[in-house]
Amino acid sequence: MAQQSISRKDFIKSSSILVAGGSSMLLGSRAAAAAPEETTTTPAMAGKTFTLKNVRLETGFSYEEGEVSGTLTGLFTIDIQEGKIKAILPNNPQAKAIDAKGYLMLPAFKEMHIHLDKTFYGLPWKAHLKKNKSVKDMIAYEQQVIPELLKTSTARSELLIELLQSRGSNFARSHVNIEPTSKLDSLKNLQRALENKKDSFAAELVAFPQHGIYYTQSEQLMKEAAKMDIDFIGGLDPASIDGSIEKSMDFVVQLALDHHKGIDIHLHEGGESGLKTVEYLIDKVNENPVLKGKTFISHCFVLAKLEAPKLQEVAEKLAHAQMGVISTIPFGNTIMPIPTLYKYGVDVRAGNDCIIDHWNTFGSGSVLHKANLMAQLYGYRTEFDLSRALKLATHNVLPLDDKGKRQWPNVGDNADLVLLEASCSAEAVSRISPVKSLIHRGNIVF
Repeated sequence: MAQQSISRKDFIKSSSILVAGGSSMLLGSRAAAAAPEETTTTPAMAGKTFTLKNVRLETGFSYEEGEVSGTLTGLFTIDIQEGKIKAILPNNPQAKAIDAKGYLMLPAFKEMHIHLDKTFYGLPWKAHLKKNKSVKDMIAYEQQVIPELLKTSTARSELLIELLQSRGSNFARSHVNIEPTSKLDSLKNLQRALENKKDSFAAELVAFPQHGIYYTQSEQLMKEAAKMDIDFIGGLDPASIDGSIEKSMDFVVQLALDHHKGIDIHLHEGGESGLKTVEYLIDKVNENPVLKGKTFISHCFVLAKLEAPKLQEVAEKLAHAQMGVISTIPFGNTIMPIPTLYKYGVDVRAGNDCIIDHWNTFGSGSVLHKANLMAQLYGYRTEFDLSRALKLATHNVLPLDDKGKRQWPNVGDNADLVLLEASCSAEAVSRISPVKSLIHRGNIVF
């Protein structure tokens, strides 16, 4: 991070400028590996139609002794029109088109758990607070610092979005504080930032009672937020924070049903209360099938501590209820059982969570980095396994299916694309390859 804050005007002024003609490069080569203060996000490209040449696409697998040994690729010309892929053609190096320089094209990444409304990003460096702070301790701290942070939260949210774009994400699901200190201001400020970025970035919002629904009497504020432009109803550790799993989860479920929203709760609790919360929410979703495919548990650390038979039972129940788990891929003593969740068909997604804020000093903004961590944690070392790990960054969209048949991109797909300095998906995951350009709905935005 920069040692002093910078204005948005200076930030954009220092950004690299895209030249969209002839054989020009999409972006300068330093962008993706840059430190946050060097991020080079460009304004959205105004044109509705353009062509990319020398685009590298995956075309199949190569095999040795019946096992995948490598990934085959080729160079192509891609026509983009009105936000869609219009044509995928044999490469024409002489075409009057934007030169992709042989960079690998992949689906744009999706950041599925972040707090865009809360960050120190864009402010002077500040390390984390003392160790071993409880969630309630952090709530008390937030109540002190939020009033000051709100004064500049819109501008800092935009800077954080630009960091995500530089790391290849054109979409985020952001939790946003709804509590008596922020009231609805954190939500309104973030909505303003997203409106400013509407042509280059998309988002889903979760109304998140960070200070507890009942612990700080946030019920009425949550009801007001549910009427606004949000997509999910959130919750937080119902046993330890609100003192009642049933009361807290019943509120969340009913509010989601009343306003036709999804559910995405934070669950850090382990042990009996954590497991009971998971099973209680599964039962509620099964009672209300309209919530299937729209209900998620973020973190869900309790799964990391379950014995194999119980874990398999819960994973099967989650899959049957079509409930997803969203993880930051923690390591140390809380290694999540993601391979087991995948085995039973649970929808697993990933996010950076807090980036350089009072909860977490770290955060690269890269979900490709999360795919890399997953590969390391679970021993995904082969070409095939590494190529499959990419789905954590793209939410299950892969260029090749398990048999090596190209399944992405296709004519008519949304032009949500990322170009990386990599030879294939496996290398991109293994090396966290530099992002060279991001295209959102047919607009070159980085």
